[in-house]
Amino acid sequence: MPNRKLIRPDLSEQKGSRSVRRKHAPPEQTNAEEFYYLKQMGAKTAMVVVLTDGTELRGWIEWYDKGAIKLNRNREPNLLLLKHNIRYMFKEDELRRRRRPRSEPSTT
Repeated sequence: MPNRKLIRPDLSEQKGSRSVRRKHAPPEQTNAEEFYYLKQMGAKTAMVVVLTDGTELRGWIEWYDKGAIKLNRNREPNLLLLKHNIRYMFKEDELRRRRRPRSEPSTT
């Protein structure tokens, strides 16, 4: 019995068939965190880091890796902070902007 070649129609050549494109899953890593850290490190932006226990630390980020950041501080020891101990962080300028008294409209 001779070997027979299986003949299959090429689906891409058929008329009327549309190619079905499936949505790809979103990337697991967007590099947004990396971009943010690099931007703040380059500018030596003064940051406020709030830890999970409520402690506020001020300084600038010298370097970071997957699980930690190094916070340099003025007149105080530099710190290596594990990311899982950080509740959130923000630029110190944002704190100053919030504390500025807003001018009240005059009622005369």
